[in-house]
Amino acid sequence: MWKKEINESAEQAMWKKDGTSSIQPPPSMATYTDAMNKFTKAATAFMDHVHLLNEARDAYQAAMTASTALRNSLETGDQALRSLMMQMEQVVTAHLAEPALDKKKPEVLKPDLKVEAIRTNSGSSAAG
Repeated sequence: MWKKEINESAEQAMWKKDGTSSIQPPPSMATYTDAMNKFTKAATAFMDHVHLLNEARDAYQAAMTASTALRNSLETGDQALRSLMMQMEQVVTAHLAEPALDKKKPEVLKPDLKVEAIRTNSGSSAAG
């Protein structure tokens, strides 16, 4: 029973303003009119701008859709880069694992000089 009394007194204390007595004068028509005017003004101002809430929600949804698409695109690009890097590493590893048969540089063949030298040698041996 005493819990109910504590709850009731706590509830009464919550509704008191600045420690004043709980006895309030009865509301007048002026108080009602003032409150209604404030409400009407605030509600009208809110309704004038409620369309901004819809615009903000639509813009948010468009941003989230673009963000998801961009994230997916970047992830696909990252996967392609990782795959390419892995292939390059495999090629390099395979190439470095091959035994080096000869340490000297291979000679660059110049086809015009070799062909000319063979023709010259063939022509002189046929004539001689």
